[in-house]
Amino acid sequence: MGSPYFPARTVLFRKETSGVTYRIPALLYLPSSATFLAFCEERLTPDDAQAELLVMRRGTFYRNYVEWEDMRALGTARLQGHRSMNPCPVYDEFTGTVFLFFIAVLGHTPEALQLITGKNVTRLCYVSSQDQGRSWSAVTDLTQRTIGLAIKEWATFALGPGHGIQLKSGRLLIPAYAYHIDCRECFGKMCLTTPHSFCFHSDTHGRTWRFGEFVPNLATVECQIVSVDQEDGTNVLYCNARSTLGYRVQALSMDDGAVFQEGQLVQKLVEPPHGCHGSVVGFPAPFFTTPFRTLHRTLRSLDQVFHSLLRSYRSPKLDSDRGGAPTAKPACTSECPQPSPIPSTKFLTPTWVVYSHPTFPSARLDLGVYLSLFPRDPDSWSEPWVIYEGPSAYSDLAYLELPTANTPPAVAFACLFENGTRTPYEEISFSIFTLYELIHNIKRGSTVHTRGKPRSSSRGCRHCSVS
Repeated sequence: MGSPYFPARTVLFRKETSGVTYRIPALLYLPSSATFLAFCEERLTPDDAQAELLVMRRGTFYRNYVEWEDMRALGTARLQGHRSMNPCPVYDEFTGTVFLFFIAVLGHTPEALQLITGKNVTRLCYVSSQDQGRSWSAVTDLTQRTIGLAIKEWATFALGPGHGIQLKSGRLLIPAYAYHIDCRECFGKMCLTTPHSFCFHSDTHGRTWRFGEFVPNLATVECQIVSVDQEDGTNVLYCNARSTLGYRVQALSMDDGAVFQEGQLVQKLVEPPHGCHGSVVGFPAPFFTTPFRTLHRTLRSLDQVFHSLLRSYRSPKLDSDRGGAPTAKPACTSECPQPSPIPSTKFLTPTWVVYSHPTFPSARLDLGVYLSLFPRDPDSWSEPWVIYEGPSAYSDLAYLELPTANTPPAVAFACLFENGTRTPYEEISFSIFTLYELIHNIKRGSTVHTRGKPRSSSRGCRHCSVS
């Protein structure tokens, strides 16, 4: 097996010599203006209780590179006497409004104290922008009107972190979790709580907000969501959540986030002992010479699917010297057929899902990217492509399309992630990679760290040249 391939990486936020640390990345891509909005928390130290305010960088995506503006603090995204945490942006395509949700926590009160005492000092807030993130509104505190009396049943709560989504109906969804108070004085403890993931949602383009029911069974915290179209024309909301159970938890909603079914452990997606935030993003499956329905029925393993994809799907590679720029297509032999549309007009393009998370089960190390062609199936996840070797933690993904000459746009992804050499909290970096690169590097065989020993494979596509 050849040396590992990593996508180009640009550092957007770096720990300062004074100890000021940047944590909790959130990424939003606005295709109408080819703009990236990268958010994170500025903290006095890496500790959660030392968070202060939210900062951002705005990047314009040109054909060959991303030009980033200087970092700036979001002065309106805060409540007096509170610290701002967990940035969670969402874009309303109908109104052109960017909402940046966050929580505001009183002073330096740690989460642990709220859990012990059952005294919630966290507020639900947002600011908005009508000009693609150049300027921001005054803060809006939604706590009373959206959560209301239910806040007395939550020891604390938080958002995302990372991006929210908008459904085709226009509904806006913000992933969240709350520690429900099960008992205020149990077994010698002042407060007994259980965390549950859920969603805030708006059907009025952000004028009013409500929240849905919790994922009912397994304890889940930080989460993200994807709207998944299925070939038969149905749609489900897919939630992928952090847990302390050794594996990720997934849960499905059939009514756009109002109610979630029972969660399932995803044993192909490992968690370190205390868990770690991960990101998911959905995208329409590409069309291939072999109809996807035929692949779905006849192929028995992801290995066969990836082999077919590598033969059928061509994408521009990214220029490693320009931080994610599309260049010429890689060469391909005559054995690689060109994509052709699926003839059936009744076919609904299914949604595939990409997931990013550290790949070690014992530590926050080696950030990997995984692919699922059938996200409802917890066993459908591929092996990871490790895009950063070393300490790494939280990440956030965005889907985008790269322009290509005389062919349909190429599917690509951006990832904003925490990384470092000694700890995961030294930098927040930005990378772009294509679906072709993802599939190809999964095929090459990134090392997978199981609960036993690492395993690896070095299978490649004998038909197409390596980019």
